[in-house]
Amino acid sequence: QVQLVESGGGLVQAGGSLRLSCAASGLTFGSRAMGWYRQAPGKERELVAVISSGGSIYYADSVKGRFTISRDNAKNTLYLQMNGLRPEDTAVYYCAGSSRIGLRTRTDDYQYWGQGAQVTVSS
Repeated sequence: QVQLVESGGGLVQAGGSLRLSCAASGLTFGSRAMGWYRQAPGKERELVAVISSGGSIYYADSVKGRFTISRDNAKNTLYLQMNGLRPEDTAVYYCAGSSRIGLRTRTDDYQYWGQGAQVTVSS
């Protein structure tokens, strides 16, 4: 049974930083594409950043230069370092895992989802 468990969300002032972690179990983490998505109230879920098993990375334009995705295959953990946070970054952030290799940027490429972590940025 695949489990993805996010941690590290919270409330931060604009300009601040947070680091999200996603502990994965039940899948061969090191050989899977992984990603972070977010969903704000009243909006559709959107891609934030994804990373392939080989370390290739893709960022949404809205977070490029501010967020950094990384993975520690030895710990089966995915990270999202978020710097320069803005009020518009407020959302529930989801960890996502794919059954595929390679860089995956489509939501339907991801079969496994965490429960979500709330990130709130105050102005």
